[in-house]
Amino acid sequence: MEILNLKKIAPPKVSLLIATMALLSHMGFAQDIICSLQDRKAFESKITSISNLKSNAFGETVVAVGKTFMGIPYVAKTLEIGDKESLVVNLQGLDCTTFVENVLAFSYMLQQDQTDFDSYVKHLETIRYKNGVLSGYASRLHYFSEWIANNEEKGLLQDLTAEIGGKESSKEINFMSTHRDLYPFLKDSKNYKKIQESEQFLKNQSICILPQDQIQENEHLIKSGDIIALTTSIKGLDITHTGIATREADGRIHLLHASTGSMEVEVTKQPLVDYLKNIKSNTGIMVARVLP
Repeated sequence: MEILNLKKIAPPKVSLLIATMALLSHMGFAQDIICSLQDRKAFESKITSISNLKSNAFGETVVAVGKTFMGIPYVAKTLEIGDKESLVVNLQGLDCTTFVENVLAFSYMLQQDQTDFDSYVKHLETIRYKNGVLSGYASRLHYFSEWIANNEEKGLLQDLTAEIGGKESSKEINFMSTHRDLYPFLKDSKNYKKIQESEQFLKNQSICILPQDQIQENEHLIKSGDIIALTTSIKGLDITHTGIATREADGRIHLLHASTGSMEVEVTKQPLVDYLKNIKSNTGIMVARVLP
């Protein structure tokens, strides 16, 4: 979940989106898939562009796939479409979370020698939803610390934060329920109650944070392809931004991400440590390694 510069981010152009939207049904996957014809073409193009990027080191594959998205515009709230939760495919505009999700989906496809759209949809659903199943708005992993925890349970990730010096946090996470007006789907009392249940899960879940002032001394433990989640001092919120670690030519870890600064997918010009110092609310990071 990214709320940086929330007030300046315009909602999607709904009329244009509806005009190009294709609604498909796939038995065994999410009941509804929203994918425009342009995004279907973008999928085919992406399959071609990543075909030779498979590496023996899965983290390197993740970074290589991620860099094929560079220049794609940052667009917020691309999943908030219609009056019910659907699996949205949008490869033309990405926020920080959908960028990471799509990079992982295509990386897994590449690793498993898959090129078909159905496999992509299944990977995306598995990554985006609790226990890999879309079953309404509240089944989406809205809080990124829960996203990490649930995908670790699926065997897709390993949360390394504690191992590399992270400290346990007892912060209460309740931003969505205490800012109900920001989330149209929470007008529904059932959705609201289920989000509160997710927040209760996070209250009972141990979350570790690597403090900002300790990242540099532990930077050597972070590998290219690791998922980096930025923790925050904002009340009720766990994570404000996320991206993928990439060790660049300077030997330092940078962040490959969908940026609200440049408003596109990019690699930070500064190393991660220096980039974070410019974010006033940042308290540190969580680090999760993607498992092949």
